[in-house]
Amino acid sequence: MANEFFEFLKRHSSLLVTTHRDADPDGLGAEKVFSQIALSMGKQFRIINPDPISERFKFLDPGNIIESWEGNSLPKEAALIILDTADEYNIGNLKDYLHSAKEVFVVDHHEPSAFNTLKGYIDPTASSTSEIMVEMALNAGIKIESECAKAAYTGIVYDSGFFAYPKTTTRTYKAALALVESGVNPNEIYRRLNENTSLNSLKLQKAVLSTLEIHGNIAVQILRKTDLENSGALYEDAENFINIPMKCRDIEVSIVVKENREGNVRCSLRSKGSVNVSKIAQSLGGGGHLTAAGFKSSFNVEETLAITLKKINETMDMQ
Repeated sequence: MANEFFEFLKRHSSLLVTTHRDADPDGLGAEKVFSQIALSMGKQFRIINPDPISERFKFLDPGNIIESWEGNSLPKEAALIILDTADEYNIGNLKDYLHSAKEVFVVDHHEPSAFNTLKGYIDPTASSTSEIMVEMALNAGIKIESECAKAAYTGIVYDSGFFAYPKTTTRTYKAALALVESGVNPNEIYRRLNENTSLNSLKLQKAVLSTLEIHGNIAVQILRKTDLENSGALYEDAENFINIPMKCRDIEVSIVVKENREGNVRCSLRSKGSVNVSKIAQSLGGGGHLTAAGFKSSFNVEETLAITLKKINETMDMQ
């Protein structure tokens, strides 16, 4: 499939690259490695994402080559490459570009949904899309410069839980080693991701953790927009709260139902492997991995929680 990717690149002189809404380090890291590949092949390209990069992750793009689409003009007669998602409904308003793109190619590592229609290189055994892109670059003899190496390493450790999640394999370590040999400082990346939150974030964590409820071996937390307002924290500050209950040996599944400042609801799911939360998220319009997934909800917080708990309990009852 890597050959198909490079054949795709050879067919097109102009490329538009994007990733999913609210880009995380894996999507951003994959984009940065892509930029190295495209430059080595003499390709014209623009990286345009549905949303601006979160403040937390701006260090991954010091050169500001990653744009955000704000209704401005998009390249004409370009092919579209989508990284870290195969879901056309997960790229925001850039979905409209699917109709004008000369051709579309996806590179992703999430478990494919039956509803996915986009084709490309999808490898659910990979720990991250950054891992896939690093492998493709190295196999093609393309040197990954330090800035891109830092972004790719961040993408790998972010999606592999610092090499702890089930999809971590020998290939994950090989890709990471190549990036460290390119000059990446692992301790710097760890501190950037795990020791860089604000005091307001700590206040938000206190508020959300106070909602903790235990349903058998399922932990539930709720984030309401009033918590954001009262703490002054950012919505993305709550990203890691879902992992806190997973430290308990008696908890198999963790749920966080989150409401942003606009009142939109999203549900995040984590599992230790006994429950495939990706399948549950897919059934509710989302997706992800066997042990980490999520979905956007059109229901309120209480309804979303009730639906999610019902799905998880049904899954557990069938085991």
